[in-house]
Amino acid sequence: MIHAMKDSLDSTAAVRAPEPESFTSRKLIRPSLSNGTRNESPRSEPIGERRERPNGGKKTPPAEQTHAENFYYQKQIATRTPLVIVLRSGEEVHGVLEWYDKTCIKLTRSGQSNLLIYKQAIKYMYKESEG
Repeated sequence: MIHAMKDSLDSTAAVRAPEPESFTSRKLIRPSLSNGTRNESPRSEPIGERRERPNGGKKTPPAEQTHAENFYYQKQIATRTPLVIVLRSGEEVHGVLEWYDKTCIKLTRSGQSNLLIYKQAIKYMYKESEG
């Protein structure tokens, strides 16, 4: 019996630790932690795999056009909100926004002529009730 234990110890001692080079090709395995209690959507890629980015690994920049300006203008047109437009020259113009396009806005004024204002000439604008 002692002889059998000695043989088993000798056989385990004869096994060498893997060479350091073999560690580089090992793959990380992550267990799935979902147990069905949550409403989780399954991933399209296997867990632990890296996704390739379309532009050679670079992060894609955010969208240049958010349309926030368009939504603001549309709301002011629909509600006919009186606005104050402060121009880069410091002049203030009062009126209601009638329409807009990519480069300019049209301001309707009561008792005065309507104005077509280039957006580049506008410093900022605000609702007349907030001033």
